[in-house]
Amino acid sequence: MDNDILNYLPYKSSFRFVDNISFLSENEVVGDYTLRKDAFFYEDHFVGNPVTPGVIVTEIMAQIGLVVLGLFLMKSEDENSIAAGNNFPLLTSTEVSFHKMVLPGEKVTVVSKKEYFRFGKLKCYVEMLDSADELVAKGFFSGIIKKVELK
Repeated sequence: MDNDILNYLPYKSSFRFVDNISFLSENEVVGDYTLRKDAFFYEDHFVGNPVTPGVIVTEIMAQIGLVVLGLFLMKSEDENSIAAGNNFPLLTSTEVSFHKMVLPGEKVTVVSKKEYFRFGKLKCYVEMLDSADELVAKGFFSGIIKKVELK
């Protein structure tokens, strides 16, 4: 899969939770991320028994399942709209249920299916699976990608 869409993500190094996009269409995205064992959030969560915080699991799901798909849809409408790099993703709502823990070093896969995209708002049903294809978390994510003028 061509991962050019990753160049448009507004995240850098320690807060970019997307390694690869294996499938991307106007209705669906599939991507993965391997959690680094030395990630900043494991040091204190939990001492001696690190577990990925739910907020990070949610962020991985949002970055792959909502932001990547949203940028792709915007690019499909207007190539220049994302090329300028002045897009700011805003998560407007989530409804997530957690089913398993994610440990340091695990690779997770996110599958997102578009519910709707209209008036600049995207809503998706998103699932996260572990390397054994077992459900880690699932839920609905909504958001917009706002264009901001850089000064």
